[in-house]
Amino acid sequence: MIRFNLSFLLIFCARLSFGQAAGVAASIQVPDGNKVILHTYAKGVQVYICTQDPKDTSNFTWVLKEPFADLYADSAHKNPVGKHYFTNGKNPTWESTDGSKVIGGKLMQVNSPDGSGIPWLLLKATIPSGTGVLSQATFIQRINTKGGKAPVAANKSLQGQLAKIPYTAEYLFYGKN
Repeated sequence: MIRFNLSFLLIFCARLSFGQAAGVAASIQVPDGNKVILHTYAKGVQVYICTQDPKDTSNFTWVLKEPFADLYADSAHKNPVGKHYFTNGKNPTWESTDGSKVIGGKLMQVNSPDGSGIPWLLLKATIPSGTGVLSQATFIQRINTKGGKAPVAANKSLQGQLAKIPYTAEYLFYGKN
């Protein structure tokens, strides 16, 4: 019985350390052969701009312009380890304090389970650089989001205005096993 309990505990810990995050939809799970190499907690803003709908010029909408977030090693947001932003206009980028960075391309998204946060994402690491931890990234997940959704009301009087909406999330970076 002790051997069974010990075996179960080891398998459970290995799954937490190297497997998928708990409660993540199948469509945004990372393919087998990858393990978590960095788990960060983001706190920042999603920046939206109010624009005229090109298909219906009588309508206006909020469009994501860029994110700005600091990345932390802990959920209390006390130990900074990097930042998240867009480069070249629309490329989501994560930069570590060790000098490495990675650009990601969105593969899939699902709505946040409670509907109050921005979508959860699976991204492919497309352009890693540097020699630190993010240079080894193959995939990125954004999960456990809170806030960050675009404002609901958009009209001509708001055209061109920016809205900075606070959000938090967890970013998990995966590398090859």
